[in-house]
Amino acid sequence: MITVDYNKLKIKSGFKILDIGCGPGRHTCAFSRFKDVTVAGADINFNELVQAKEKLLWQDELGEGQGRWMVCASDITSLPFGDNYFDLVVCSEVLEHIPNHLAAIKEIVRVLKPGNNLVVSVPRYFPELICWALSDEYYKVNDGHIRIYKTKELVSLLENAGVRKWGKHFAHSIHSPYWWLKCLVGPTLEDSTVVNFYHKFLVWDIMKGPWITRFIDKMLNPVIGKSLVLYLKKRK
Repeated sequence: MITVDYNKLKIKSGFKILDIGCGPGRHTCAFSRFKDVTVAGADINFNELVQAKEKLLWQDELGEGQGRWMVCASDITSLPFGDNYFDLVVCSEVLEHIPNHLAAIKEIVRVLKPGNNLVVSVPRYFPELICWALSDEYYKVNDGHIRIYKTKELVSLLENAGVRKWGKHFAHSIHSPYWWLKCLVGPTLEDSTVVNFYHKFLVWDIMKGPWITRFIDKMLNPVIGKSLVLYLKKRK
């Protein structure tokens, strides 16, 4: 499930890319398919880094990897990289988990080269608010969502750290009803027929990418897109 629209980014040969909070490596794998880039997948969760490494190795075995990659354990509030080091930084579905999100924002801007792009995605306010309203457990079990961002609030926090927004879109609208259903029946319940059926549908959609669900997702994203995706450029 790719959140970032790569067509909006001018990824060049030789780019150094940071995917901070990479999880199992969905974006790290996607970036490593670009020719002659170097991508670092960083996360504080060691088990998810192991999954990311396994996926990257498997991708290389299939001959799909075009660039170099690494995975490393890192705390987003204290990144082990120098100032102005990366040509592109992606922080997808991370900030909503971080107690000291201001320190995290400062760090992802610090390691980005001036004049280059930062991509940040978080759960969108309205669909996320419904999840919180439907279930008191949701924000605890969904890997600890501790806040919901409004668009203007997040843009202001990021721009105060030294970047300027130049684009945005919403993503994954067909995933919103899945989380609403899951919250209705209980986010920890594993044997709901309806929820499990919807999950199988989402897995099928991710694997096959049929045009009809891509079209529906695109049409519904402005209304119920699960993720807010921001594109920003660091000031020179």
